[in-house]
Amino acid sequence: NIHANAKWTQKGMTIAGGNGEGDATNQLYYPQGLFVDDDKTVVIADCWNNRIIQWKKDDTANGQVVAGGKGQGNGLHQLNGPTDVLIDNEMDSLIICDGRRIVRWFRLSDRRQGEILIDNIQCYGLTLDEQRYLYVSDVVKHE
Repeated sequence: NIHANAKWTQKGMTIAGGNGEGDATNQLYYPQGLFVDDDKTVVIADCWNNRIIQWKKDDTANGQVVAGGKGQGNGLHQLNGPTDVLIDNEMDSLIICDGRRIVRWFRLSDRRQGEILIDNIQCYGLTLDEQRYLYVSDVVKHE
């Protein structure tokens, strides 16, 4: 809960990107949704690079591609304009709004590909509650 009279510090710091647009691991290209886990790891939906990139706490030099990054497409090894991402700690996975689908990528998997959770949805945002119910928005259906 944030108090109504809370004051925010006016001094921020760049922890991801900040090196112009591009596809290097120290750059972003049209970043969309982001998620910060309990360990202060930041994952970002890097939309126009068709990837999810993460930065570990205190390592702001370069990110690590953890999903996609294999060109734009609808293959299970690819992403297609991801707009949001979250970390599901219970399943040790990423859940991603991607193109016209929602996909799960397991974080410690050698497969390096996703699985489709929901297909034919124009998702733009998502969240997972404490009971692990997944909430998604669909911009085409206005819901």
